[in-house]
Parts: sequence; C-alpha cells; structure tokens
Amino acid sequence: MRIVSVKDAVVPISSGIANAYIDFSKMTASVVAVAVEAGDGRRATGFGFNSNGRYAQRGLLRERFMPRLVEAGGEALVHADGGLDPAAAWVAMMRNEKPGGHGDRSVAVGVLDMALWDAAAKLAGVPLWRLLADRFRGGQADDAAWVYAAGGYYHPEKGTDGLVEEMKRYLGLGYSTVKIKIGGAPGTTVKDSLVVDVERIEAVLKLLGGDGGRLCVDANGRFGLHAALAYAAALAPYRLRWFEEPLDPLDYATHATLAEHYGGPIATGENLFSAADARNLVRHAGLRPDRDVLQFDPALSYGLVEYIRTLNALQTHGWSARRCVPHGGHQFALNIAVGLGLGGNESYPEVFAPFGGFADNTPVQDSRIRLPDIPGIGFEAKSDLYAVLKDLAE
Repeated sequence: MRIVSVKDAVVPISSGIANAYIDFSKMTASVVAVAVEAGDGRRATGFGFNSNGRYAQRGLLRERFMPRLVEAGGEALVHADGGLDPAAAWVAMMRNEKPGGHGDRSVAVGVLDMALWDAAAKLAGVPLWRLLADRFRGGQADDAAWVYAAGGYYHPEKGTDGLVEEMKRYLGLGYSTVKIKIGGAPGTTVKDSLVVDVERIEAVLKLLGGDGGRLCVDANGRFGLHAALAYAAALAPYRLRWFEEPLDPLDYATHATLAEHYGGPIATGENLFSAADARNLVRHAGLRPDRDVLQFDPALSYGLVEYIRTLNALQTHGWSARRCVPHGGHQFALNIAVGLGLGGNESYPEVFAPFGGFADNTPVQDSRIRLPDIPGIGFEAKSDLYAVLKDLAE
C-alpha cells in the first residue's frame, strides 16, 4: 500500500452572509487529492476538504501533515480486511504532535482523513457508508438519513420577507425541518436584538404551520449567560427543535446553568475538535442525553478516525450515536450518518457552494435522503463539486 501523491489547493467560499459571530466575506477552504496504490494493480484518488467556518490550512498541510503522509506506506497502511487503513495513516500524520492544542491542526488532519476514507472505499469498490457499516457496525447500515436545511443567515439586503422566501424554497426541495440564525440582529441591547429575532422566528413558524419542532435556531456561540437566559425564556413557548450554540463552546459550566433553566433541546459541539473535548462536554455541561444534540464535525475534528473515538467516549457516558447530528452539510458526514447510525446530518441547499449540498439526483423527501450506490464518498456524483476536485487531481 503506497501513498503516490498528495496535492492541495485553496478555494474561496466567500459570500455576503453572516451569523451572530462572523461574516463569510473572506472564507476559504482547503481541498486535497490523495492518490493511493494498493500494490495489486488497484489505484484510487480520494478527495477531502474542510467545512465552512474554518479557513484553508495550506501552511499546516504542506509543512507537516502532507509530508508525513507521503512518507507512510507499506504493510502499516493495510487494514485487516486487506484494504487501506486510514487509522494507520492518521498515526503517521500525528507523529511528533503533542496532545491538546485542538485548533487549526485538527482541520488540516481532517481534510486529509476525509480523502483517505474516500480512497479506502474506492479501493474496496463500495460506498463509504457500506465500508463503515461493514467495518464498525456488523454490516448494518441505515437506509436513509434525516437531514435539515440550514440557512437563514443575516444579509444586508435580506429582511424577514426574504428569509421566509428562502425557507419556502427549502420546503419545496423536500426539507420539512429548517434552521435559521439568531443573535446577530442589529440592536444595542439584548432586548432590541430579541425583538428582531422573535419576528424572524414567528414569520418562519407561520410558514411551518406553527410547528416549532420543524424549526432550529442557531446563535453560533454569541451569548453570555444573561443573553442566553433571556433568549431561552422567549424561545421556550415555541417548543423548537433545538436551541443551537447558545454559549461559548468551551464554557461548560454556563451551559450547565442554562440547561437547568431551559427545558427544550440544546445543540452544540461543532466547535469542539477532539474526543477529549467531547468527553468534557458531556461530563460537565449539564447536557441531557434524552433530548440534546451533539454536532461534532468529522471534517474539522481530526477526521473520522477521531470521530469514532468520540462516539466510543460518548457511549461510555451514556450517549447514543443517534444524538449526534454533524455540522458541515457535506457528503462525508452524510455517509458517516448512514454507515454508523447517527441521528442525521446538516444540509446547505443554497450556501457554501460547491461544498454544500449532496449528490445530484438524490432527492430529499420529508427531510430524509438516500445515498447513491457509488464507490467512495460519492463526490463524483455532485457535478459542481467534482469539477473543482477533478481539476486538482489532474
């Protein structure tokens, strides 16, 4: 087994949208292509990229992780089933890296890990979801994944009417559950911002027939305890699907205080990047395994190798994989959701192109989607994304 080549590029995904914490005017993503030879005539090229919200990692990739990956090889990269073992490659990439410090490093490794899993499934001639089910779940895979349409960003040229029109388009695409941003409305006080956000929420709820279970709201970690409690009190009567990232992602004690006062589901975890972080979250943040949602994104958190460790840590602390709904809206996490039995996956039907959204000709029906039977992650079946990936490979 040999890593033949590793190539990378930086792709802009900038736009005029903003959440409560950042805008995306200068957002970029790293894209990689990893070519692998199995030694028996089989060869595959796997592709990877990082999710939105974290910038391209060219320096880390080229200085540390790509060279280490190219140096790895031989029997050490062979899985027990005879295929490529991304876990062994992960060990090679993390050689001489101290524990802790989970920031941009976890993104760089996650980009390469995605490409390795894509290559592993292609060498095996099966979709990634099937490879994962066979290796980790006794061959059992879900027949479809629950997905929700994430959008509702703040935009200087889009008011409440534009927000409702956006949500209408998502419903027309087959999504029954949608998500909008909160916490970023203009105003000098929490009360001022809350007035605007309640108007946005009620407008979307009217479109959804008043069913709060079909609407998620996301504050992107913007609030302190005072603001989070004020929003929680205002949101409680709507019985929303979840209240996402109400607080700084590492402030576990304040999460625990909020959970004491807000009975509805809380979702968080997209800005935590390791199994240790996940373990600390469920130990100390007061989250409730019967209702709350964990959103760790494998593309940002050292990849699937670390994500499997995360799932094992969660199980030890009484959490089901069904409580995990990854951030990112990409096909990698969608394959993981089906292959490992997660609770679903985020989707970006209109933003972060070409990385948002799933394979062409895979319709969403009542917020559920079936994956195509294509070897690998299935990027080749998403034409606009594959155009970018193919150029890198060539």
